[in-house]
Amino acid sequence: MRLAADTDSAFAEFGLSGEPGTDAFWAAARTPASVPADGDAGEGGGDGGGWRTLFLWRGSPASIVFESWSEPVPLRRWADTDCWYAEVRMPARLRVTYQFLSEGQAYADPFNPDGAGGDRSIAATPDAPAQPHWPAIGADDILPLPSTRIRWASQRLGGRRTVRVHAAGGGGPLVLLLDGDDWLYLHPAVTAFDSAVAAGEMPPVTLVFLPSKDREAEFACEPALWEAVRDELLPLVAESGVPADLERLVVAGQSLGGLSAVYAALEFPELVSRVACQSGSFWWTPDALGSGDPLGGPVGGAVAARLAAERPDLSGLRIAFDVGEHETRMLPHCELTEALVRGAGAGVRVSRGACGHDRAGWRGALVRDVAWVLDA
Repeated sequence: MRLAADTDSAFAEFGLSGEPGTDAFWAAARTPASVPADGDAGEGGGDGGGWRTLFLWRGSPASIVFESWSEPVPLRRWADTDCWYAEVRMPARLRVTYQFLSEGQAYADPFNPDGAGGDRSIAATPDAPAQPHWPAIGADDILPLPSTRIRWASQRLGGRRTVRVHAAGGGGPLVLLLDGDDWLYLHPAVTAFDSAVAAGEMPPVTLVFLPSKDREAEFACEPALWEAVRDELLPLVAESGVPADLERLVVAGQSLGGLSAVYAALEFPELVSRVACQSGSFWWTPDALGSGDPLGGPVGGAVAARLAAERPDLSGLRIAFDVGEHETRMLPHCELTEALVRGAGAGVRVSRGACGHDRAGWRGALVRDVAWVLDA
């Protein structure tokens, strides 16, 4: 931390004024705030370049917990005030979810208006690309929920779940959003898709928010989920009264959900011919989750092995792949799968997001890639 001799300007390089800990200081505080790094590491370590980013917390001792990027960072106290701070080294082009952990409780950042649910916030370095259509949502804001609810008691999957359906722009091709509750309650997908449709960047679509009950079981390369979607859920959507083109289905999934979406395109091509996949877990094999190093197995996992052995004709598939450029161990798995899918004749788009393994970054690709797979 670079400290000025005058405590009134201790955080001046980050655009903050006033003596830390005073009411005037807190009234004007807005963080995180970033300045270019010049070679020596902050709390997060790393090489030269990138950004130094200031985080502030008021009250008791706390640490910052980042989602799939960096170890937790403890905050330091400013003198004997109620001001706690950390200067974190961040790489170029990063958008990341984080929260403060204090006295065993998780909190959103009270000085950051960009939240993700009630106890998380989103930080972005100044060079992180904008995310059109995704508004900043505060921790206390209530996201809009679709009025149409389907009570799905699945015979194949067991249990009951609530599936919400929203006709953006009046409805059109179905867009099945895996991990749907995250897109309802943490990130405002309804608002984002409505905005993209209104801007003419995609045709009207019908969003189906599919919540998961057991991700590891449901998103494994097994047919049960997709048989249930085909035989149980889609008929319920058809009966819901929401306008929808049931002949055109896009599946959008992230992480294990991305793996499942690609598996569905291979196993059920008559059902799934358009996929938006962010950070697909292509390291997956039947034994990977039980190992000490799930990503340390065969590159491309079970999906790449299947593609290489079966050499299917994927000329009817249109798929957009995106993975965070900071997911260094994921990249080889994703790159091999992308190449094999393209080599099998699919229409493929590949991009790299300014994030790690994090929905805050994936959402930028979600709307864009759904629009791309439908543009055919």
